[in-house]
Amino acid sequence: MDPLIRFKDAHSKGLIPDDVYDLTIERFPITISGINRIEKASGIRYPIAYVEPSLVITSPHPNSYEFGILFARTIPVMFDEKFQVVIQISAPLIAYGLKGTIHAILAHEFLHFLDLMRKISKMELLSDEISGNLFENVYSDETRLFEPRAVFKDRTLLNHITKKFPAGFHDFKLEDKVMKFWADRNLPKSNISLDANTVKLSAESLSKIKLDPQFIAKLEQLEEKSCKIHKKQLY
Repeated sequence: MDPLIRFKDAHSKGLIPDDVYDLTIERFPITISGINRIEKASGIRYPIAYVEPSLVITSPHPNSYEFGILFARTIPVMFDEKFQVVIQISAPLIAYGLKGTIHAILAHEFLHFLDLMRKISKMELLSDEISGNLFENVYSDETRLFEPRAVFKDRTLLNHITKKFPAGFHDFKLEDKVMKFWADRNLPKSNISLDANTVKLSAESLSKIKLDPQFIAKLEQLEEKSCKIHKKQLY
């Protein structure tokens, strides 16, 4: 699947102007290099990824002035009784994000993917907690992921993740650029509720998912490494 197919379609329909289209296409190789880098640093294949041709924002309540920008999302999909994990990458991130930021966000979503697969392997994913507050949602997001140092053998990548995600993602320069060059120009925007960004799979769906035993063993090794690192940080 062409990861740019939805973005190209939006451009052909006149939803994305030529200058933004050209910039995103020109900078898309940064995304590809990030995916290759993560695969090399972890020894695990990156999930299917595609470019979302809109600015994805979320708020705790429909009438709330508080909102957050979701530059990427990890989405589980059941299609024809087959399970897949898809990484949605927003076009504004690719167009206006620095290389280190893009790679950090791709790596962060990869940790989401690993955590999701860990839960599935242990049949722990019947439901997921929903937070009504963006800060609480960021905090719970950080506490349930694999420890990056247990997953990636790439010091520069680890530095990017540490700087960008000390307690949730913050990049004010990127957010300002996105608001100025995307939102203020009334380019495509998607509003989703916080509960739409959580994962819910039925017990029946979970029972149909078959994972590679070698992949499960790798997840168990990473989980053990993560636990050891967390213990060292506590004492």
